Amino acid sequence: MTVNDDSFINWKNREEIAESMIPLIGKLHRERDVTVLLHSRSLVNKSVVSILKTHRFARQIDGAELSVTETMPFLQALTTLDLGPSQIDIGMLAATYKADDRGLSVTAFTAEAVAGATGANKIDRREPRDVVLYGFGRIGRLVARLLIEKAGSGNGLRLRAIVVRGAGGEDIVKRASLLRRDSIHGQFQGTITVDEETSTILANGNEIKVIYADDPSAVDYTEYGIRNAILIDNTGKWRDREGLSKHLRPGIEKVVLTAPGKGDVPNIVHGVNHDTVKPDEQILSCASCTTNAIVPPLKAMADEYGVLRGHVETVHSFTNDQNLLDNYHKSERRGRSAPLNMVITETGAASAVAKALPDLKARITGSSIRVPVPDVSIAILNLQLAREASREEVLDYLREVSLTSPLRRQIDFITAPDAVSSDFIGSRHASIVDAGALKVEGDNAILYLWYDNEFGYSCQVVRVVQYVSGVEYPTFPATAV
Repeated sequence: MTVNDDSFINWKNREEIAESMIPLIGKLHRERDVTVLLHSRSLVNKSVVSILKTHRFARQIDGAELSVTETMPFLQALTTLDLGPSQIDIGMLAATYKADDRGLSVTAFTAEAVAGATGANKIDRREPRDVVLYGFGRIGRLVARLLIEKAGSGNGLRLRAIVVRGAGGEDIVKRASLLRRDSIHGQFQGTITVDEETSTILANGNEIKVIYADDPSAVDYTEYGIRNAILIDNTGKWRDREGLSKHLRPGIEKVVLTAPGKGDVPNIVHGVNHDTVKPDEQILSCASCTTNAIVPPLKAMADEYGVLRGHVETVHSFTNDQNLLDNYHKSERRGRSAPLNMVITETGAASAVAKALPDLKARITGSSIRVPVPDVSIAILNLQLAREASREEVLDYLREVSLTSPLRRQIDFITAPDAVSSDFIGSRHASIVDAGALKVEGDNAILYLWYDNEFGYSCQVVRVVQYVSGVEYPTFPATAV
């Protein structure tokens, strides 16, 4: 038998194990509201190859590939426990077990590590929470995909309706088609049918009412059986409390804006300040995609090294508020053709840092250049630190942050020397540290942070909505704050 034969047999064996993982992961999710993660990446509804690739990813962070032969025993142990709703990271379980020297069996160690989600400690399964999307553009459709994907057990968030302005014949058919196929993010994972008579889209069993209205005041959501819903405003038309309050109609309890909020509207970056949201707060903002990209790594650097001042330069993909060809635009430069030019523009991300990190006293400035790519941007974060550091030290620290810290769902880490922007389409992290591009000299550090300004941001929005609705379940094994 040759070496090549050995490698092939090893691959087939791992395929077989990954295949046997799928029903266990699915059953835990459907029946117990347990989401199985691997280094903060969900394994729910993933294919055999996706599961194997996610295990292989650990090599970039931890220096060694994680095998399904290592994680499968922990997954099997989970199926024997009386688990309540939770998120359980089998990659973290495998890593912490390896470091544990007490000689416990995998079953005993797993039971101890997830004790907070079992028996008398487990939390009750939540009633499904209604969600309404106001606006159905780029972010609205991606949030819809995520909500449908996460409907899983039926006890989390449930997309009940979208509100749009009527656009004439076959409006609902065309909107369903845009949900079904996306030139950047690919095909919708599942089935979509349309009932024009009842103005309903049926997506993977989720019945979504399409409501036509030109103004929030025209809708009574209780007429559609919607109660205590969270409304996500994807239009950006209203950004202050007065304007967003128009959405607080019968059936709507809270309003979440997918753009920077103005005035006293809280700007929330999940992972950083989401736990500051007051239970009775009815209106909040998820800030901007760039704010979500820079604030988590900025917090991580400030916590470890201190930050005296900084500047962020975003090289940002073009968006729908620019023109395809030169034409009139209320902004001075955005009227020039987006696919043909680099366009200097403003960013509010730097000023938004103060809202998300009020304890950070450092002055942060920022600017932006729109470039001719349709998705994925990069933020170059130039920081003066409070103490000197080496490049190796900062790399090791950020690698560990991405792997084990409370910010691991926000910050990713990549060492691939040939990575380019399109490689990060579909990333669920708020930002990805490019290890090869990092520069550190004395008290100066320059971080290059990739981010999918559409999908990664949409994931952050959904996390905020999960938190304020009470369906963001605890993660095990716990990490130190």
